[in-house]
Amino acid sequence: MKLATRHDGTRDGSLVVVKKDLSAWTPAAHVAPTLQAALDAWDTLSPKLLALAASLEAGQVPSEPFDATKLMAPLPRAYEWVDGSAYLNHVILVRKARKAEPPATLKTDPLVYQGGASQMLGPTEDIVAFDERFGIDFESEVAVVLGDTPMGTTAAEAGKYVRLLMLVNDVTLRNLIPDELAKGFGFFQGKPATGFSPVAVTPDEVGPAWKDGRVHLTLQTWLNGVLVGDTHAGPEMHFSFFDLVQHIAKTRRFTAGTILGSGTVSNEDRARGISCLAETRMIETIDTGAPKTPFMKHGDRVEIEMKGLDGRTVFGRIDQHVKVVTR
Repeated sequence: MKLATRHDGTRDGSLVVVKKDLSAWTPAAHVAPTLQAALDAWDTLSPKLLALAASLEAGQVPSEPFDATKLMAPLPRAYEWVDGSAYLNHVILVRKARKAEPPATLKTDPLVYQGGASQMLGPTEDIVAFDERFGIDFESEVAVVLGDTPMGTTAAEAGKYVRLLMLVNDVTLRNLIPDELAKGFGFFQGKPATGFSPVAVTPDEVGPAWKDGRVHLTLQTWLNGVLVGDTHAGPEMHFSFFDLVQHIAKTRRFTAGTILGSGTVSNEDRARGISCLAETRMIETIDTGAPKTPFMKHGDRVEIEMKGLDGRTVFGRIDQHVKVVTR
């Protein structure tokens, strides 16, 4: 099942069910007004949404053509947005860029941060910043949406709480991060609003590619029309989503609608490219002694997409432009 949130003039939008090939959608507000409402009563409402999806596929309900520009983020605001860093290659490279050693617990204890969840960007919404000197960067990721998840949930139990999968552009303002980390209290300003794919899908939509709490598919990223990343999201995800759930649930429970990200998808094989510019700059530093690739500037465009085992897009495409504005 594929779900999306349509602009309707309200803050949380209205829920629609989307055809598997992303060619059309049909309103679902008579089942659940919003995706959050559906998640709050998932056991009761998901069978009704599945029935509506089947009717849509069969052409038995009114529909209209799919248009990503009319969509908000699947969850335009979320109760929590927690992002991990499950790809060790990315952790190692970025730490080197800051001239910092990886933590001693690199392979045993996941890194996570809690981002702002009150404003999530839709798939075609601009990345807005006040200054290019902030170091505007994209980060291509996968995320899961959780149902109500108890404190103490183990990795072995975590799968039953995963409701949906999405793609993420975890925008980062790289040049603000070092000074924030130097305070010894994490980063905040360096993590502005996050972008999301047009649709969120139930794990069965990717078939056998959803395995062991990982999405075993290729994540592609384009910068200004040039393919810069063809990274594989599965094998090098050291901590699975199930591991990440166990980690974050150690001391508290999470409510339905919590979004949990994988962190930047990163592969050791350089031929697969990158999912963020910070990695390109680090590789340049290793090879030549200094970075030469600039961060994003006004007018730059980033696109992020993942195709299924059948070669068709799974989530639709994130397609965002950078917009630098004055105060």
